[in-house]
Amino acid sequence: MRVRKRKNGDARKAACGELVLPFDKENLSEFALSEIYPDKKTFCIEIGCGKGAFITGMAQKHPDIGFFAVEKVSDVMVIAAEKIRDAEIQNVRFLNCDAVHLGKLFPKHCFHRIYLNFSDPWPKARHAKRRLTYHTMLESFKDLLAENGRIEFKTDNRDLFDFSLEEFPIAGYQMENITYDLHASEWAKDNIVTEYEANFSAKGFKINRLEAFLPK
Repeated sequence: MRVRKRKNGDARKAACGELVLPFDKENLSEFALSEIYPDKKTFCIEIGCGKGAFITGMAQKHPDIGFFAVEKVSDVMVIAAEKIRDAEIQNVRFLNCDAVHLGKLFPKHCFHRIYLNFSDPWPKARHAKRRLTYHTMLESFKDLLAENGRIEFKTDNRDLFDFSLEEFPIAGYQMENITYDLHASEWAKDNIVTEYEANFSAKGFKINRLEAFLPK
């Protein structure tokens, strides 16, 4: 889906100050988490944060955790960053980049959770390798997951979900807490709804969800 270019995007991004981490794909270097969050010991990341409803809810619910929100569309990320800034939330930092760069930007095994919410399904078969749940991408996430860490994935796209159910084992993950109707499941009470999720649930789409982890 194309996003309409917004006015003053660069200025609005700059106005979010330290909430947005620097990124230069020609000069990648690892972030020092202790400098970004000197008082945090646990870190989580959402890849594809959209307009920020999920990361806002998670950060408010877990102020002891340092959150990172990744969004490759700058104008969308700015909306999320402004939401965090205006709510005066202190434990979220944003990164405007593609997920393929994350392994060079973060220390190994630093994330307790990786959240994949309503990722682009790339529906054409020839684009399968671009999906965040394609097995080679899932392989790369292994270096980011902490011991006992998990990937939590949810989508309204049943084809993507069924594809992902096959890809996770190929990449060496085990899965549990799988549901094809999240809002009618036992996990609904703890679910933080994204903007996209609210819209499509209202239209009758069921939400699929799973957790994936590496065997010991």
